[in-house]
Amino acid sequence: MHEPLTMSRRRFTAALSVLGLGASPLAFAQGGDTYPRQLIRLVVPYPAGGATDTLGRIVATKLQEAWGQNVIVENKPGASGTIGNDMVAKSPPDGYTVLLAITAIVQVPALMPNLPYDVMKDLQPLAQVASTNSLLAVPKSSPVNTLKEFVELVKANPRKYTFGSYGVGTSSHIQGSLLNLQAKLDLVHVPYKGAAPLVQDLRGGQVHSAFIDMATARPQLDAMKPLAVTGPRRNPLLPEVPTFAELGYHSFEPLGWFALFMPAGVPAPIAKKFADQANRILHMPDVMQRIEALGMTPGGMPTAEFAKVVRDDAAIYARIIRETNIRLE
Repeated sequence: MHEPLTMSRRRFTAALSVLGLGASPLAFAQGGDTYPRQLIRLVVPYPAGGATDTLGRIVATKLQEAWGQNVIVENKPGASGTIGNDMVAKSPPDGYTVLLAITAIVQVPALMPNLPYDVMKDLQPLAQVASTNSLLAVPKSSPVNTLKEFVELVKANPRKYTFGSYGVGTSSHIQGSLLNLQAKLDLVHVPYKGAAPLVQDLRGGQVHSAFIDMATARPQLDAMKPLAVTGPRRNPLLPEVPTFAELGYHSFEPLGWFALFMPAGVPAPIAKKFADQANRILHMPDVMQRIEALGMTPGGMPTAEFAKVVRDDAAIYARIIRETNIRLE
């Protein structure tokens, strides 16, 4: 007759303790000295083939080389990234499930207040992998050459001009709505299903303007006129294009970013060991070159500094979304 399972577990735990092996997988990891001991899953909450996926595979390969442990990329797309975000937020806090998120992770809470997770409580930021600013662009055939001229043209022709975005609630939608609010415009929003069809219609003049991230815009710059860029400073690839701040607008300072998160509760030594390794990788010349080739700026800032970026950006986007009354139906 078998003894009760609870008794078996107690005796097994006691035996492990005697052997110095501990009772829980987390016990191995508390100090971080032996981390990692097993496969690490890097969850990308978007489809394979996109920029987030590409960055994830760059980081995963380098982590695997550094630690000699398998690091696999798992694509968990859906619901603006919330499916993958939720999966990681609810994963065991042992350091073996990592999230590669984008700026949307701090935008969506203001758009979807009933999320099954709390970004600020259930996830902890580790490292910014890359960042990119966006630009307001018009077709090459547009008669305007500056943001001032564009604003004057739109005001003189109410409801006749459009701005395209990657979809409702995306960064490009938020930025276009913010321009409408601050410049007192009535640009008509045209949501697209992603960047490719938006850029195609901007090139062809089917949409009059669009906010496009630099990584997407870079190969298409010959077919558009950039009027202004987001972020705190000008983009090195477009040194002649002013920032929105230079032109008197505010709250366009946040950059788009890609970043690594772990579930809250991962022991501090493990989180630090992972973040330190990730930041070391992001300063490798070959990694920096690959990120720059994507039209992005490599990350690698200290974890505490990036955590502040996350908090500040979340507050800015929540205010913008509230003031512009953006809603996900």
